[in-house]
Amino acid sequence: MAIKFENVGIAVRDLEATISFFTDLGLTVVGRTTVSGEWTDTAVGLDGNHANVAMLETPDGGHVELFEYIHPEAIETAPTRPHEIGMHRIAFSVDDIDEALATAAKHGCHPLRGVATYEDVYKLTYVRGPSGILVMFAEELQKS
Repeated sequence: MAIKFENVGIAVRDLEATISFFTDLGLTVVGRTTVSGEWTDTAVGLDGNHANVAMLETPDGGHVELFEYIHPEAIETAPTRPHEIGMHRIAFSVDDIDEALATAAKHGCHPLRGVATYEDVYKLTYVRGPSGILVMFAEELQKS
């Protein structure tokens, strides 16, 4: 069986604010739509599924799909913490972690604790993004 990574999907409370955050970091909106109907009920497993959707693309061709649910009503949960089971973060390699953090700060998003250095190889940090999304930034220190 052949397998290929397609995208990461994230449900958000405010689609426009989340798009603004990710586009400021350098992603590009490549599509927007509203989905509903029997096909989406079946695929997602929710009766009456209705959502506004935006597809964003990273400069290297990766994709992040954002969903803002119209129906059923989105369920607010406590933001995940790094040690909880299940998907909990999206990670980006950046060429300047300070610039990425300054961009995130414009959206009220700051490191959970600070910026760490891993074996003089990477500077790393987690920030809490829109809708509580954990976002990791990693800057390679020994650039080739």
